[in-house]
Amino acid sequence: MTNLSGTSLSPTPVAAHILRKVNARAALFNLPERSSSLLTECFRQFGIETVPVTEADAERLHRQKFDACVLPLEKSVGHIIERARSSASNSRLVIYGVGGTAQDAMRYSKHCINAIFHEPLERSATLKLMRSTRPLVLHEFRRYVRIPVMTEVSVVAADSSRVVGTSQEISAGGMSIKGTATLEPGQAVEVSFSLLTLPRIWLRGHITWKKPDKSVGLRFDAADERRRRLKDWIVAYLES
Repeated sequence: MTNLSGTSLSPTPVAAHILRKVNARAALFNLPERSSSLLTECFRQFGIETVPVTEADAERLHRQKFDACVLPLEKSVGHIIERARSSASNSRLVIYGVGGTAQDAMRYSKHCINAIFHEPLERSATLKLMRSTRPLVLHEFRRYVRIPVMTEVSVVAADSSRVVGTSQEISAGGMSIKGTATLEPGQAVEVSFSLLTLPRIWLRGHITWKKPDKSVGLRFDAADERRRRLKDWIVAYLES
């Protein structure tokens, strides 16, 4: 595109996203109209098509291929998550919860909820979360090494004290954990967690940063040979 002087004009970032070919699909399961409309509009900016799915046709999550699924975090959706995760084509899809708390997400920790949209949905926060998780939805793995995933993490400090938090992102080199206010930078710990097909694993590490929202960053001990299991799982997760 050019202006009247012949100078090329580049599309705005949002416009560029809208013009991008749709190459991924997200199922919106049993969401109210307002939430569904906002999510549809925001997903579209990242080249992701949305497909409304109701309880009546929930079997689609098992039969059809989706790259992501957004559903309300309530007790009645447990079987929906299981149905999607048990599908050969959807076992690795990105699952977003709407509403609820980290404790609600932990109810389904064995299925690994990836991220939560907090209610009431707000456009800027929704776009921010989509932007951070988009590479995983679009399978842009070469440029994305951190996997957003929520699972329960047990943390044992050197003095044998134990706290339980929730993972936010994980990579072969470390992870971020929320709900661990007693941990401090520099502290040596051992963490244990499980991820879908990865049975519970124990890894040594140390706290590298802490934020006011009670989240901390953990770097795994490079000399811990058990880290190989996590590396292998991440490679398999991204390539499946």
